[in-house]
Amino acid sequence: MNLWYQMLSVLPFDWAQPGHMIFMKNALLAVIIITPLFGLIGTMIVQNRMAFFSDALGHGAFTGIVIGVMSGFFSPLWAAIAFSLAFSFAVTLVKHRAHMNSDTVIGVFTSMSIAAGIFLSTLNGNSFNKMNAYLIGDILSITTGQIAAAAIVLAVTVVLWVFLLNPLFLSSISTSLAQSRGVNVLLIECVFSALVAVIVTISMSWVGLLVINSFLVLPAASARNITRNIRSYHLTAVLFSLFAGIAGLLTSYYTGTASGATIILFSSAIFMVTFLMRKRAA
Repeated sequence: MNLWYQMLSVLPFDWAQPGHMIFMKNALLAVIIITPLFGLIGTMIVQNRMAFFSDALGHGAFTGIVIGVMSGFFSPLWAAIAFSLAFSFAVTLVKHRAHMNSDTVIGVFTSMSIAAGIFLSTLNGNSFNKMNAYLIGDILSITTGQIAAAAIVLAVTVVLWVFLLNPLFLSSISTSLAQSRGVNVLLIECVFSALVAVIVTISMSWVGLLVINSFLVLPAASARNITRNIRSYHLTAVLFSLFAGIAGLLTSYYTGTASGATIILFSSAIFMVTFLMRKRAA
């Protein structure tokens, strides 16, 4: 981390000076690690029409956090990850086995999950206020240990991406075609769902439940507006996500606003610009 702090000292910002505002420097490093992760994963979420599903995973993670707090976990994050994984597997299995509309299955599980979270957090007259931090998020509170965890998840995601990309893309075009090519669609979807669940869960306390789905969807949707092949689609989504993350964090510092919401406003602006570019090109 000392090397990172030294690199930032050349920037013309008050918080970048040596020994000043370590929390801001940690937050910037976290954004540089997390936002490419969102951009990369978001491409397949948009491609596979899973925006509703990724939002549902956030609600599942919230319930897991509540269960972890009630169970006395030192870090409720582990309970949240376990619950999110179980949630993602349950939705994927029910969707495949019951042959129901995916929106219906996700809606049912989301309703149960968020209701359970609110019920448990307010049990015996407890106040819900202590859970508000997970709704809004606070990336300025991120620790070096959490940054290391995010870096590990990014590395694992890149490795898995090499093996998941082609099967996922084929499945998004046609499930029958993917199966005819020997792709185990259920297994691939379970692995991808688990990956999204972990990413959403570890990021929720920094980004905020209310906007976390936008981190996944907006950069990919923006990239899809102006790209014509898979490689440029992924690269552009990562760059859009990274730019919005850095610009949003710096803006939130000087305006005193919530970092997550400010980043989303930048992502929204990028989407509107690329949408207009798409319309003109058409």
